[in-house]
Amino acid sequence: MESPTTVPAYDLRVSIQDTEPEIWRRLLVPETITVPELHRVLQTAFGWENRHLFGIRCVDRLGQPRVIVGPDDAAEEMGDEPASGVVLLELLDAEQARASTLEYEYDFGDAWTHLVEVMGPAKLQVGAVRCTGGANRGPVEDAGGTYGYARLIEALADPAHEEHQELSDWYQFATGKDASTLEPYTFDAAALNRRLDELAKRLWPEPPTDEEIDAVIRPVQWLLNQAGTDGLQLTQDGYLKPAVVNQAVRELDWVYRWPGAANRESQTLPVLMLRQQLQAWKLLRKSKGRLVLSPAGRKMHDGGRRLWDYLAEAVAFPAEESTAIVTRVVAHWLLEGTMPSWDQRQRIIADTLTVAGFRMERGKPVPQDVAQDLYLDVRWTLDCLQLKVPEQTFSEEPALTDGGRKFLLQIQGLLDGM
Repeated sequence: MESPTTVPAYDLRVSIQDTEPEIWRRLLVPETITVPELHRVLQTAFGWENRHLFGIRCVDRLGQPRVIVGPDDAAEEMGDEPASGVVLLELLDAEQARASTLEYEYDFGDAWTHLVEVMGPAKLQVGAVRCTGGANRGPVEDAGGTYGYARLIEALADPAHEEHQELSDWYQFATGKDASTLEPYTFDAAALNRRLDELAKRLWPEPPTDEEIDAVIRPVQWLLNQAGTDGLQLTQDGYLKPAVVNQAVRELDWVYRWPGAANRESQTLPVLMLRQQLQAWKLLRKSKGRLVLSPAGRKMHDGGRRLWDYLAEAVAFPAEESTAIVTRVVAHWLLEGTMPSWDQRQRIIADTLTVAGFRMERGKPVPQDVAQDLYLDVRWTLDCLQLKVPEQTFSEEPALTDGGRKFLLQIQGLLDGM
């Protein structure tokens, strides 16, 4: 029996309370969406960055008051109902237009309260979320609630305002963007729907196809094939020979990543990192001046889903715990399409590691230069796989392929299950 192409859905109007002019969105979401999934949809719809706790207050369809908090560990500490496992169908009645409502609060400090109203039932494509209307961009994260955000808009719009310079500096620090880029009264439904399409693929991913698997593992598979049963002869210094380096750059379409002669491995970083990473993943090893398949490499030589799963485990669980933490952060940025500016990247990673309990000598917090090195290590590791759409120039914010997104989601799932 073929699966249906549409599913029952809610037509919701979501508005942020006490905003003037009102910030609102009209959204179609499936009836079976869970509260954590709805949270992700609302984060995307209003441009939030998922930095804070969230909660839902309502009277459910059985007439019971509910206070639901996420993530679950926060709910446990606060003595409230955890969000996981709660389905929106328990809380709202699609037939009770305007009468069936709930409050979604994000960031208990700034207290952004969103009123979610049912406008009626709807139909929706399987695995989709849509926005059918809205007005005004979402507030700036950590702006200080509705009053603070209104003050920010006023100050940034008026160079003569007494707080203009101070809040301009804060805005650039907080967002990585110039203050002139704030456009509080704009809303682009088409752009939001593109982001919601990407979110839906992350919320309800399909298994990777054989073609997607082959594309993602292609660089690894290529070098395993080159080693073959006889291995690759190395130079006296232990590097791949120039002909192999040049062949790798050409056949893996890496010319855009490393334009140049590509005839020495020590000066062709993508190839160097690929070879070293396959050794770190215990797929290749050096033996008597040759690069040969390890026992694991011989088992994985044919590629496919077995190699995909092996690589996902290797990326998710590196030797160092600090690298695993940075991998989680970087995977999140790539999946969400929210790669921070270079300065913010270092600061966030350093703070994350420090909060996780990592310290330098004499108990000092993790410095930003160490965070930078760890970030680069993780990015080079991920770049040993083909996770992004091929580009003509090297990009710090690559567009993920469907296979790349599924691979990173598998890594996230492995890390979340720790």
